Amino acid sequence: MTQTPSSPTRGRSVVMVTYPDAHVLDVVGPLEVLTGAKYFLPDGPEPYAVTLVAAEAGPVRTTSGLCLTADRSFVEAAADTGGIDTLIVCGGHGTMAATEDAGLLDYVRGAAARARRVVSICTGAVILAEIGLLNGRRACTHWWWCPILERRYPQVMVERDAIYVRDGHIWTSAGVTSGMDLALALVEADWGHEVALQVARYNVMYMIRPGGQSQFSAHLVAQKAEDPAIDGALQHILSAPGEALTVTALAARAGLSERTFARRFKDETGLTPAVYVETARVQAARVALETTARGIEQIAFETGFQSAERMRRAFQRHLGISASDYRERFRGPGAETPAIRDGPD
Repeated sequence: MTQTPSSPTRGRSVVMVTYPDAHVLDVVGPLEVLTGAKYFLPDGPEPYAVTLVAAEAGPVRTTSGLCLTADRSFVEAAADTGGIDTLIVCGGHGTMAATEDAGLLDYVRGAAARARRVVSICTGAVILAEIGLLNGRRACTHWWWCPILERRYPQVMVERDAIYVRDGHIWTSAGVTSGMDLALALVEADWGHEVALQVARYNVMYMIRPGGQSQFSAHLVAQKAEDPAIDGALQHILSAPGEALTVTALAARAGLSERTFARRFKDETGLTPAVYVETARVQAARVALETTARGIEQIAFETGFQSAERMRRAFQRHLGISASDYRERFRGPGAETPAIRDGPD
């Protein structure tokens, strides 16, 4: 699964666009990932040369109250007609005000025209959409903002569940820390899989996640439940994914009729019981594939799929790759290498 670096050239120009009330992690998270590649490319100049731009050079206050220091103003940066490797637009609570800043929009429009690739972090996608860069393209943003993006910009094909999306030379990410996942994908595209994996480990990021992975883990969904009966069912599913988790069995455990259980479950989680059970099983199987040497057939049985083929189809639906490919790509350094590849997966 190793990718070939797109170019041997180092010192790629990265321009990060920020504004008042940006989310500080939307700025520093991706930049820490990108610049961290220098520790694993020891020869030559640093892999990325970063410039932070804003309405004015100097301090820019973020939502946390911390100030970042912009290197250049939009006017100063626009006067530099040199090429940009990667243009990044951050997100944050100040996004809507930023969409009314003519200077910011003009700069992003012009810089995007001379950038090799254009990236948005979180609600930065709204800024790209405002100037038409996402028209006719697939894109994502923070889950809370997806309906807003869809409503305000109907020409954008919003992928509500993805953690990041690449459509041609434009990349968009979901909320906050998913910007770091996107940045790892950029490192992988530029310098190869092994360098990206080293950067992930250095930043204590558990793995390099493919962009098609969901913004919503089974545990995050479970945290929303307020109905005690449904909360109990959710906790049982998470703790025992290998059991027979049919609606009949779950409803009986909750002391509800099947119809009432299914309705209340959907009201609480936004998912049907079957979809949630499969999500929880995929999550449990992922952990086993990453951290153990157990065979795929055994993991499929233990997590309720009953066969490697059924688990393979579920992984394709949720992650876009098979279980065996997932293990090859994301198995942690402490896990033993499986001796035998089991089943048809």
